[in-house]
Amino acid sequence: MAEYFEELGWGEYVEGEHPNHLLHMARILVDYGVVSAMETGEWPWLPPPAAKETVKNIPEVVVDNDSTSCPICLKLFQKGEKVKELPCRHGFHAECILTWLAKTNSCPFCRYELPTDNKSYEMFRKAKKRAEQRKEDLETLHNSMYR
Repeated sequence: MAEYFEELGWGEYVEGEHPNHLLHMARILVDYGVVSAMETGEWPWLPPPAAKETVKNIPEVVVDNDSTSCPICLKLFQKGEKVKELPCRHGFHAECILTWLAKTNSCPFCRYELPTDNKSYEMFRKAKKRAEQRKEDLETLHNSMYR
């Protein structure tokens, strides 16, 4: 159980520290559907694993130099070794990245997000991207009118 809390950067309460009850109430409201994750602007859980089809189709490339290392295990790649390369162009040992993507959908180096099989999460990502695009469009419109 300690690994779970360490992974999230959480620890036990120190003397005099109390839980944030408003955060717990917000989580209950999201869990029971009173407030949707899209209204809060944040996904309330850890991101889901990458889509199985996407993981299966990650290409293998041959390393041409021995000065780079796997960002997960930090071992140097051997010249001529085959590594898995994500769309963001970061390479990993196959066993390292496959284990990682079985837990979450992002590159451990740059946080580039791969597709998932979770329809709710994909809808959330699309809605968040649309909201960011609307914000950029409004900023562009504002700047074009008042410059």
